[in-house]
Amino acid sequence: MANAALKKVLITGAGTGFGFEAAMRLAKKGFDVIAGVEIYAQVQTLKWQAAERKVRLRVEKLDVTNDGDRRKALDWGVEILVNNAGVGEGGATVDIPESNIRHQFEVNVTGPLVLTQGIAKQMINRGAGRIVWVSSREGLNVNPFTGIYSASKHAIEAIAETMAYELQEYNIEVATVNPGPFLTGFNDRMFQTWESWEDDPSQRLFDYSKLAFPRPQFDPEAVFATLTAVAAGEVDSYRNLEPKSMLEETKRLQEVPWERKVTDGLGTRHPAIQHSYEMQPETPVG
Repeated sequence: MANAALKKVLITGAGTGFGFEAAMRLAKKGFDVIAGVEIYAQVQTLKWQAAERKVRLRVEKLDVTNDGDRRKALDWGVEILVNNAGVGEGGATVDIPESNIRHQFEVNVTGPLVLTQGIAKQMINRGAGRIVWVSSREGLNVNPFTGIYSASKHAIEAIAETMAYELQEYNIEVATVNPGPFLTGFNDRMFQTWESWEDDPSQRLFDYSKLAFPRPQFDPEAVFATLTAVAAGEVDSYRNLEPKSMLEETKRLQEVPWERKVTDGLGTRHPAIQHSYEMQPETPVG
C-alpha cells in the first residue's frame, strides 16, 4: 500500500499545464505543495492563481538545469517528488541543431535526474518517499518530428524503471505518468521551435512552416486527475498511461520495430508524416 503519511510534495514545472493543475489539486486535497517554476516572473503569477482557486501552496523558482536551484531544493524536506518540468523540441532528427538537442536532454533528463539524486537520498534516510516521473506516451512509441523529445522520454522510462528496482528495498515508491496527445498547447508549441533555430534553413530536410502536430488531441482532464492521484498515492500502478483508450494501440506499436523490414516503404512518404502536412494546429479529438 502507498504511504499515506507522505504530505510534502514538490512539483517541478508547475507554472503551466499538467504540473500547474496537479499542484492546485494536491493543495486542495491538503498536501503541503511546493510548486517549482522555471523563472521568477512565474512566481507571483502562480501565487495569484492559487489565491483565485482558494488554495494554499508555496511557490519557488526552480530551474531544474540550474545547480543552485537544485541545491536549494534540498532544504525543503521533500517527501513526494513529481518530476514534471520538461520542454519539447519539434523537427526531424536530421535537422534539429546541436544546441537544441542538448537543451532537450538537459531539461528533460539530466536536470531532473540530478535533482532526484539528492532528494532520493534524503527519502532513503527518512525511510519513505514517492517519486513520480511525468514521462509520455512518446516514451513508449514514436512519431515523426518528435524524435528528439521522444528520445528524452525514452531515457526517462529507462531511468524510472531502473530506479524503481534500485530503491524498492529502501521503501521508495516510483511511478510514471504517460500522457498521450493532450490539448494543453505543449504539442503545438513543439512544432514552432524551428522558428528560433540558429541554422541554415536551406539545409533543412523539411519546410516546418507547413507542418503541424500529426494527431488530434484530447481534453487534458484525464491527465490532471491521474497525475494528482498518482502523486497522492491513491493509485498504486507503476505505469499510468492516459488516455486509457490509447492503451492497446500503444502496446501494439511497441511491437512494430520487431516486424519492420529495412526496405519497408522506401521511396514513399510515411503516412504519419503526411498527417503532419494535413493536420491543423490544436485539432481536438472529435
